[in-house]
Amino acid sequence: MKNRKILSLLEKFPEQFIPREIQKEILSEIETQLKSGYKKIVLCAPTGVGKSLVGATISRYFDSSFTVTASKHLQDQYIKDIPFLKPVKGKQNFPCLKLMSSEKIENSRRAMRWGLTCDKGQCQERTSKNGKEVVEICKFKPTIKQVEENTHDSQSCSYYLQKYEALVSNHSLWNYHAFFQIMKFNKKLFEDYLDRKVSVFDEAHKIEDQIIQFVGFDVFGAQVDECRLNSEKYDFTDLDSMIQLTDDIAFSYAKQIKDIKESAAFQNTPDYELITRLERRYDRAAQAKIDISSDKDNFVVNDPVRDLNGNFRTISIKPIDISKFANSFFETDYQIFMSATIDKSSFCENLGLNIDEVAFVDTPKSPFPVENRNIDLLNIRRLRYGSTEEDELEVIKTIDRILDEHSDERGIIFTSSVPRCQKILRYLSPKNTRRIRICHSVNKDGKTQDEIISEHASDPTGVLLSSSLWEGVDLKDDLSRFQVIAKVPYPNYKEKRTKAKMDKFPLWYTSQTLTKLLQGFGRSIRSENDWARTYVLDTAVNNVLFKGQQMIPKAYYDVLGLNSTI
Repeated sequence: MKNRKILSLLEKFPEQFIPREIQKEILSEIETQLKSGYKKIVLCAPTGVGKSLVGATISRYFDSSFTVTASKHLQDQYIKDIPFLKPVKGKQNFPCLKLMSSEKIENSRRAMRWGLTCDKGQCQERTSKNGKEVVEICKFKPTIKQVEENTHDSQSCSYYLQKYEALVSNHSLWNYHAFFQIMKFNKKLFEDYLDRKVSVFDEAHKIEDQIIQFVGFDVFGAQVDECRLNSEKYDFTDLDSMIQLTDDIAFSYAKQIKDIKESAAFQNTPDYELITRLERRYDRAAQAKIDISSDKDNFVVNDPVRDLNGNFRTISIKPIDISKFANSFFETDYQIFMSATIDKSSFCENLGLNIDEVAFVDTPKSPFPVENRNIDLLNIRRLRYGSTEEDELEVIKTIDRILDEHSDERGIIFTSSVPRCQKILRYLSPKNTRRIRICHSVNKDGKTQDEIISEHASDPTGVLLSSSLWEGVDLKDDLSRFQVIAKVPYPNYKEKRTKAKMDKFPLWYTSQTLTKLLQGFGRSIRSENDWARTYVLDTAVNNVLFKGQQMIPKAYYDVLGLNSTI
């Protein structure tokens, strides 16, 4: 950085937008930290600040970048506002040309409606030619070289086109899963396309949850079958037995690779795609075995998932502390971590970052007027796993009264679990029950979260009831004028990893709860002219705010009545 001409960050602000004062202040502070030599910066800035434009400015400043976010909604916002970022979306967002061809469908929209998406199609499949078993690659799949040289067929697969276009461009936009998948397991395959200067991680408070999917090991029933292993041989409650299972899976893949390479069919017609796929599976299992075996005290075996007949479906072995693994995901020279709800100390501890090497930019105030985002801590009852029926019903009576007060407005009710949602619905008055739409990430009637929210938008007095909408949903303007937090969203301490994590890192439990709570506060106030009233009924909120007072971002001090000297 010292040998490079220091330009103003503001000069790189996207031309189609005019920077607001608060964005200028943030960029000025980030520029100061960069000039001071910091290569890792945590930005805590509330909803409405325009963090995506701040991130885009930093991307342009460094000439090459990855931008990574967790939610599809935010990815769509980036695509709309910042066209120089080339997006990578999942296979379920694209029609499968192979399935369309076999079903004789020419219309892409119809194919999407019928569910003929790329995640359902086979990019490669085994077939027999001249008496030999071969693996055929889908004829619609281009190579990355063809995309780079613009020599691909005009009828190439849209999924791979957008993915490869992102990899060969200077600036790309990823979801966490796709980005970490490449950084963890496909780095060798795409190493010529991963040399960028800066990574911008939006919704960075979710990074631990995203990384944990790539550390340890998830064993699936289909994988056990593919490796011709007998799941009944293994003790699913014992870590050593699970290490043995992981080792056996790795050994099976190694043997498959060896047998294929030595076969006459491979000698005559080498199938490198198949070998690459098996090598990735081998690498994942072998690395997991090393990680787990070298630090057994850091891993827990979660309870196995079985189908209705009791047959094994999946089991996971996950780390308590991810800090020693996190660094491999952050390999660009500079990293910017952005969130509306992030605490530097706990964030650095979780990810194993040296706190002295990380700069912290905490936006001092929200851009929204305080009167537009009032929070009422009503302190009705303390809700917990052992709550009395009287406590539960008193909270539900209060929800009923709030719904009466907002009888002509839309709103949302947050709680902590599906059973609590059902109980609230059971005891509300009939007139308010009719207003309710339960909305989870997975719904009984098969409707998606987006479909239920769309129905909510057409109901002038509709109220969403959910245990899963705490973040990642945008209920702007009249979509929600009030929100009720019935139960403080503590992580489930009955889960093995949660219990082990809170024993090892006592403040982590409070940090996770506080982050989710603050995310919930922001679901219904999305712009300067937007407004909504928030009611918190669970008295446990006081304990969370007291224990986590040093973690609360400054932008929430005014609505929570906190002293700015905390």
